[in-house]
Amino acid sequence: MRGLRIPVAALVLSAAGFGAITLNESYTGTAVVPTQNDRPTVGFGSTFRADGSPVRMGDTITPTGAVQRSLAHIARDEAGLKTCVDAPLTQGEYDVLVDFSYQYGAAMTCRSSMVRMMNAGRYAEACQAYTLYKFSGGYDCSTRINGQPNKRCWGVWQRNLERRDRCLAAAN
Repeated sequence: MRGLRIPVAALVLSAAGFGAITLNESYTGTAVVPTQNDRPTVGFGSTFRADGSPVRMGDTITPTGAVQRSLAHIARDEAGLKTCVDAPLTQGEYDVLVDFSYQYGAAMTCRSSMVRMMNAGRYAEACQAYTLYKFSGGYDCSTRINGQPNKRCWGVWQRNLERRDRCLAAAN
């Protein structure tokens, strides 16, 4: 049974939603480039330092600092989403949307197919739209090579498939 849909203004990312973000992002104490042609990230996928400047290779962060930076990032994303999502959502739908926003940014999320379809009340279609976001650095991350997942960015594709599935479970 699906959860109750409530106004987005009354929602905050759940503990389970935060856990999903940190699990998917994985902690790195030293900056890395997660996929080819991507920006350096540190902590739980942070691309910006606490002062707002971009993460650079060689940057480091403690686990506590990474959690704090992620929570600040999520708070900014949630504020942005609350300006563009008019439709009521279930907690699960909201958690997935915040997860997407964490990776792609609130501005892009607000322009996304998911938000347009949610605002139109087309929830199942909104969930399916997560699979439209399968490119990284211009490369189609859903590409298989000799029948095997590509080694370049398969995780980007898998994450959006998981988002679709979590969203559909929360929407139905």
